[in-house]
Amino acid sequence: MSDPVLLQRFAAWLRPQPSADDVERRAFFQDGIIVLDTNVLLSLYEYTETSREEVLAALQQAAGRLWMPYQVGLEFVRGRRSTLESRKRALSDAAAEVNKKLMAARKAIVEARNVVCAQLNKYARAEGEIAELNSLVADGLVDQHLDVYRQAFKRHLDMLKSDHGLALSSSDAEDPILPRIADLYGDSIGEQPDDEVLRKRIEDATTFRFPNKIPPGFADSGKETPLQSAGDFLLWEELIEHVSQLPEDRRRVLFVSNDTKEDWYQSESGASGPRPWPSLIDELQRRASASLRIETQLKFYGGIKEFLDAELADDTYAEIERVSEAFDFASMGRAVVTTENATRLQPPQEAALAALKSVGLTSSTLRSVIESTSPSHWLFQWWLIGVTTQLGRREREASEPIVEIAAAWRGPHPPSPLWRPGTDFAPGEWLHRDSSWIAPWFMELIDSTPQVDRTMLRGLAAQQAAEIRKEGYPTWR
Repeated sequence: MSDPVLLQRFAAWLRPQPSADDVERRAFFQDGIIVLDTNVLLSLYEYTETSREEVLAALQQAAGRLWMPYQVGLEFVRGRRSTLESRKRALSDAAAEVNKKLMAARKAIVEARNVVCAQLNKYARAEGEIAELNSLVADGLVDQHLDVYRQAFKRHLDMLKSDHGLALSSSDAEDPILPRIADLYGDSIGEQPDDEVLRKRIEDATTFRFPNKIPPGFADSGKETPLQSAGDFLLWEELIEHVSQLPEDRRRVLFVSNDTKEDWYQSESGASGPRPWPSLIDELQRRASASLRIETQLKFYGGIKEFLDAELADDTYAEIERVSEAFDFASMGRAVVTTENATRLQPPQEAALAALKSVGLTSSTLRSVIESTSPSHWLFQWWLIGVTTQLGRREREASEPIVEIAAAWRGPHPPSPLWRPGTDFAPGEWLHRDSSWIAPWFMELIDSTPQVDRTMLRGLAAQQAAEIRKEGYPTWR
């Protein structure tokens, strides 16, 4: 006896999660088609050489079932260079930042010597002790001691370049990953949609689906052009068209992506975590008579190992998880960025630049900090992204995480012993100097920022501190 019509029509919505049943899941890996999102392919450029070889070998086990939408291929070939360049900039910025910190340490040691020598000269006339300290902190000797740290830090940064196994300045012809991907897919790649089809799909996305928040892709609606905004939806339409032409016994789709934004996953999470939108499962069933399963990259590779007998070491799983989490967090509009995780999560540069522009910060110094890929600058980038939305200077995009980072605090006690008192600012530079505390990273930034932007930064921090005091946001630290 068949289920009542109500249960049939809304089966996708009534089913709380994709089944964890091994038999059903196995069918997606062994009998259906597997579609990897662009971010999964680009992740190959983020792994160390050893892990990348293991992942490519694991994907080879699924080679006969892989299918690439044209949209994924287009985004992949365009995104390879920027992914490599991002890594190159990150390592370069890290090396420059290390050198900057060591130079600051050298300066601090010399200044500390001067403080002690001044006291010795003032109260003891201890010329011998002064000479001893001058000898101890002679320029060459300080540099010699610091060079131990410099060489150790450089060795680790060089090791990162070596472990990556890719020539960061190589030409496209020397890219070792591109031909491996081409071999994996063979001719299982979608055709380019003609211009009229493309135009109609973009129009459908921007005028109907996105305004009504119909997944997938509506979280990208604020991108620079309609074509860029519609990327996920174009992929989705290609997928539906392709699957509808397959034999009925192959109409199972396993879609793998790092993207867990609200236009793919429901905001509400159950005991087993967020679930893909039931409407996606329902739409593929209605339009292509096909079943859909959506998995994250980490879970997918676990499935390859379980159902296709691929070999993946624990270290490789850890690396897949690290790369996936960095992408996932930065792309989730419901995520929360705090001082504890800000330096592990690269901010979206579009949002950082929009934040910079929204408050009229103009110095080349801050521009370079905003464009930096060094983790030492990410805390400021996240703070500026957050404070500009908190104070109404710009609208928060749906894909932006919530940021709970404060640069200043008002109260009788500092949030942390490292915070500096407001009296460190000169009179006239800060209101409520006697009852304020300033984050050490913010004070360091102010000290190195040209005067043209200092007033604006202090004003943003002070306004945020006032809002926190008024609204009582205890998690903003």
